[in-house]
Amino acid sequence: MTEKQHASPSRQGRTRLLVTRPMEDAEPLVRRLEALGHAVAVEPMLSMVWIDGPEPDLSNVQALLFTSANGVRAYSKRTSRRDRPVQAVGDATARAAREAGFADVDSASGDVYALADRVRLLRDPAAGTLLHVAGSKVAGDLAGLLGAAGFTLHRSVMYDAVPASTLSEETATFLRTSGIAGVLFFSPRTAASFVRLLAEAGLVDRCRTVDAFCLSPAVAEAARAYGDQGVTPWRSVRVAARPEQDALLDLLPAAG
Repeated sequence: MTEKQHASPSRQGRTRLLVTRPMEDAEPLVRRLEALGHAVAVEPMLSMVWIDGPEPDLSNVQALLFTSANGVRAYSKRTSRRDRPVQAVGDATARAAREAGFADVDSASGDVYALADRVRLLRDPAAGTLLHVAGSKVAGDLAGLLGAAGFTLHRSVMYDAVPASTLSEETATFLRTSGIAGVLFFSPRTAASFVRLLAEAGLVDRCRTVDAFCLSPAVAEAARAYGDQGVTPWRSVRVAARPEQDALLDLLPAAG
């Protein structure tokens, strides 16, 4: 296996689920899926690059906003300060913040719209600015949503997510031999990257025997899109009832 791939040696002959998350997020997910009895392979569609910079100025910051666990990781590389409340987009991000040492953590259990709703409910625009620790690419207009409610939000870019340039030979072989039953997608960007790499490898038709498990309708839309007009021929495209990992895992068939 390359460092991009992971599969339990005792399950080499079994049909797998493919995880497309960055390695930092994939590893705990793989452990959970294997504990549920699934055979798993990993093909990260994004690699994290941590951006160097000064310790953030929190003098007028009333709360930190994290829209991914990678934001928590990036912040933790810049500073040891944990003295501001955290507003997290979802439960996985909130868990990462607690594990990083934050005591006051609130989860929106959803997307950026849910996060904006929680901030409007719990924070006062007059109490100070909001610091959004983010990557170079962001989904949704969090600043616009909160600005309309009178908040001042500063976005601090602390990491970059670099797209994969090719599919690994292991994943290509799994697809050619129907060794993958389902692919898990957590963001529109990773879904679009995977479909693009499938097309470049001439493997789009192999999706006919593969289910796409998607965190949200936006992710599903990206997974379906193929080129300017085409549709990726997945066996099925299934969408989580809410944009949380547990809801996505609820879509998976029982391991057998």
